[in-house]
Amino acid sequence: MNQHLTVVNHPLVQHKLTLMREKETSTAVFRQLLREISQLLAYEVTHELPMTTKRIETPLVEMDAPVLAGRKLALISILRAGNGLLDGMLELIPSARVGFVGLYRDEKTLKPVKYYFKVPDLLGERLVIVVDPMLATGNSSAAAVEMLKEAGAKDIRFLCLLAAPEGVARMKEAHPDVPIVTAALDERLNDKGYILPGLGDAGDRMFGTK
Repeated sequence: MNQHLTVVNHPLVQHKLTLMREKETSTAVFRQLLREISQLLAYEVTHELPMTTKRIETPLVEMDAPVLAGRKLALISILRAGNGLLDGMLELIPSARVGFVGLYRDEKTLKPVKYYFKVPDLLGERLVIVVDPMLATGNSSAAAVEMLKEAGAKDIRFLCLLAAPEGVARMKEAHPDVPIVTAALDERLNDKGYILPGLGDAGDRMFGTK
């Protein structure tokens, strides 16, 4: 992936995202839509995975057939909202290794604070896909990517549902080598750091908390 930002304009992605944005959409439906949209986004973020071939036997003949090459990729969820994207992606890529980065945003400074970090081994030999529904200020995302680089990750991609221009700019400044794949680039952040028009707090809507 050579461009820094990819917006997935697939009709199914855009339709499901509109349903997720609507404030009347229930928690159960929101969660189901997130699972579905995450699989469509996973298709986009993994379309350049390295391939090799293996000798197999079909019911009719032998052939050299394409298979994924290298180590199993690593999916890293930024807690807690990242788990919604993670669940759908794991249905598509069940053999992926999984890690978690726990960050919370200090309400006064809007800066990320780490409280949990557990990731697969050999990160430097894996494609690492970081998932978080919202790329808002970009501070938490940039901090999570920095921690993953410190843990050895070299080939990192960031997958989100919505991105704000401020967050994209922050990530490009901090990690120009990390491509971003998203379903939508929204207008801006409000004074509380929420994406507009957005869909509210993804974690609250996913888990039914307020």
